[in-house]
Amino acid sequence: MPVRNAAPTLSLCLKSLRRQTEQNWQCVVVNDGSVDSSKAILDRAAAQDPRIQVLHTQPQGIVAALGAGLELCQAPLVARMDADDWMHGERLERQCEWLDRHSEISAVGTRVRFFPRSPQLKDGRRSYERWLNGLSGPQSIRADAFVECPIAHPSLTLRTNILRTFGYREMGWPEDYDLILRLLGKGHQLAVLPKRLIGWRDHPDRLSRTSETYSLDQFTRCKAAHLAADFLKGQPHYVLWGYGQTGKNLRKALLECGHSPSQIVELHPRRIGQFIHGAPVIHPDQLRCPGEPPLIVSVSGPTARNQIRQALALKGFKETRDFICAA
Repeated sequence: MPVRNAAPTLSLCLKSLRRQTEQNWQCVVVNDGSVDSSKAILDRAAAQDPRIQVLHTQPQGIVAALGAGLELCQAPLVARMDADDWMHGERLERQCEWLDRHSEISAVGTRVRFFPRSPQLKDGRRSYERWLNGLSGPQSIRADAFVECPIAHPSLTLRTNILRTFGYREMGWPEDYDLILRLLGKGHQLAVLPKRLIGWRDHPDRLSRTSETYSLDQFTRCKAAHLAADFLKGQPHYVLWGYGQTGKNLRKALLECGHSPSQIVELHPRRIGQFIHGAPVIHPDQLRCPGEPPLIVSVSGPTARNQIRQALALKGFKETRDFICAA
């Protein structure tokens, strides 16, 4: 658990840790240069509970803090946690049991509940929560991995040897999303427990709201880099379905990775037959055989995406092999 100036929320987080039904745990807390009372809170907690191990460092950023903490972890499983969130009492027990029963799964998350709810919680966050909590098995996570980050990072529990192999990277984009996409890119199976076991605090000062690393542009760059390294590997061209703002942003990011659309699929009658950046705009009925070239569906709405998935399935396209949804 990395900590940076988390005094207002830290005590609640630690309380949720101490009430876990699974008692056999070690909590490695990296105090990443806090200047508030976080140090005193953590030192007091460590003095009261020897399972809590605190590492105080100079400010170095979340990726370095996560790496320093991982070096001290001794258990076969590592559960991530953030200092402004809280855990259901059964969180660790449920995830340990799940990974014990499913040896083919490399990491498992949980469903989440944003808080506080109203009036602070915006419609966009509620929609994200619904989408996130609708994912469960490895297939749904893999299919939607390029739509949004499919697992809430503070809910993630991983096998330690796998996390040590991959680690966290400083790439200028979200380190948690980067880790998920690298795991999936190497064939690892990820899952989500169908139970809300994490209270995910939503507030304007959280890192995901204040750092350029977690901006929409950086998320898009992350998606593009991983699409280029995996789905589009060896393929300079692809077909892009959708040219709203989402599609425009993704096309630009993929162009920086050396990939450009050979065709753009649209339903708008005024666009069909035109050219966008040299690529002809075609109707879905004009799509060629599956996988020639690969198809990226860049449409933001879940209803529209599911309609496109159904239409492509009728044409013989297989998701994650012939096409990927990337919103």
